[in-house]
Amino acid sequence: MGLILWILIGAAAGWLATRMMNIDASPVQIVLIGMAGGLVGGLLLRVVLAVLGVFAGIIGAVLGALLVLWLWDRYGPR
Repeated sequence: MGLILWILIGAAAGWLATRMMNIDASPVQIVLIGMAGGLVGGLLLRVVLAVLGVFAGIIGAVLGALLVLWLWDRYGPR
């Protein structure tokens, strides 16, 4: 089901992108470009989320620690 959804969203995105970039293309070209873009974008998003999923805890902990240290330095006891 995910693949079909990427294709449908990609077709709509292709139409929207060609309108935003003022590109004159046939409806078939628009749909094909959008479908290809949807597939590529979906795959890239999946890879990015998989990588971030592994490191999200570490990144969140470091960002949280930086925030706490900044607050401590700014408003902590003098």
